[in-house]
Amino acid sequence: MTAIDELATVRTGDKGDTLILGVIAHVQEAYILLDAELTGARVAEHFGLSAESVRRSELPGLHSFSFELSGMLGGGVTGSPSLDGHGKALSYHLLTLQI
Repeated sequence: MTAIDELATVRTGDKGDTLILGVIAHVQEAYILLDAELTGARVAEHFGLSAESVRRSELPGLHSFSFELSGMLGGGVTGSPSLDGHGKALSYHLLTLQI
């Protein structure tokens, strides 16, 4: 098994209550593996969400994926009681996923 951290880097953003995770593969071979293994359902399970809460979009020209995790930010940046209302630390949590 390989951690996502060995294959890609991540960036994060937020839109209201939705966490947006960008996963950028280091090389084409990593993109191919991530394309097969890093599904929306797998990301949902890793974050403890329902599969319906996660939407995956592919950006093959950039060797990247975008994941939208609805409801992940506990009310949004200004309404969240959690310390990391922007979800920046959550992107690093994705890097621990083993595929």
